[in-house]
Amino acid sequence: MMDWNRLFPKIDQAYTGPAIPFYFLVIIAAASTVRSLIHMFAPDGGAHSIAGIDIDVEGGRNLVAMFAQWGGSQLLMALLYWVVIARYRWLTPLMLAVVTLEQFIRLGCGTLKPLEVAAAPPGGIITRFLAPICVVMFLWSLRATRSVAAAGSQRLPQ
Repeated sequence: MMDWNRLFPKIDQAYTGPAIPFYFLVIIAAASTVRSLIHMFAPDGGAHSIAGIDIDVEGGRNLVAMFAQWGGSQLLMALLYWVVIARYRWLTPLMLAVVTLEQFIRLGCGTLKPLEVAAAPPGGIITRFLAPICVVMFLWSLRATRSVAAAGSQRLPQ
């Protein structure tokens, strides 16, 4: 018999950080879910319609396929965010660290291998603003709230 509790075991750990970084993770999870589904299911994977990449070239179908596969990877990350939000809130700082690293990796890759498009895609613009916000939210999530530190109870309902 399969024991599905082994996949998501109950762990009695509470997220003791401030609420705002947790809810920021919720926003990131929602945006990541939507973004991934667009890449997976939009006819052009968002490559042309959102990023402005010319796909009417030799290999254009490969670009669309790569965007769809990238969407699948993004969906896996979004699902991990949702698991943490729903079941393992105490991992909020870890997930915010992952989100923060992703932003800086995207910035680095965009610098090393910039897209050749008429206008910067929304993801490239948003990443420049999101990266420092992620740093703040990550660092903020590491702080224990006073009420939690004093009372030894959790801040957010599980």
